[in-house]
Amino acid sequence: MPKTPKTPKTQKTRAAAPARPPATATDRGGLELEGLPGHLVRRLHQVAVALFAEEIDRVGADLTPVQYAALATVEAHAGIDQASLAGVIGYDRTTIGGVVERLEAKGLIHRITSPSDRRVRQLSITAEGVALLRSLVAPVRQVQDRLMAPLAVAEQATLVRLMTKLVHATNELSRTPTRPAPPLSAAPTQPATPRRR
Repeated sequence: MPKTPKTPKTQKTRAAAPARPPATATDRGGLELEGLPGHLVRRLHQVAVALFAEEIDRVGADLTPVQYAALATVEAHAGIDQASLAGVIGYDRTTIGGVVERLEAKGLIHRITSPSDRRVRQLSITAEGVALLRSLVAPVRQVQDRLMAPLAVAEQATLVRLMTKLVHATNELSRTPTRPAPPLSAAPTQPATPRRR
């Protein structure tokens, strides 16, 4: 009787092992990544930033989401100082200076010496800044529409309501909690004199 050729040991082992589906996050650590709210918020933020850049580029503007928030806040609160601006938009106080400098270099805002404290620079929007904000109303609205498009109208309202509730309830857990704009003691009066270097 002819002998049957032997199958190599490694092949027998592979053939005998039952097929297993790929490991999931639950198998590895007990958490399903796609079910984590924090992960989903991070991914949605990435989408929102990408859509903002696309729509702003489409109209030839040069503005980041943080610069847009800062510019809109300076318009809404004429004379606000840098530290208060950081609080209103929930941005780090040590890095808000770079945002302000870029907006000033673009001619969109200027810094004004506070009449009550010469160490404080109040911020004021320029005519160019106002014009830019007006030109961005439609593109920024388009960003929101595209971001929310997969949801029904009622779902959109529910999502915004729940996100607002979450953001307000967890504000103090942030490294940069938002703060209301302080009342201004005096309106801005004059452009800041250039600093000596």
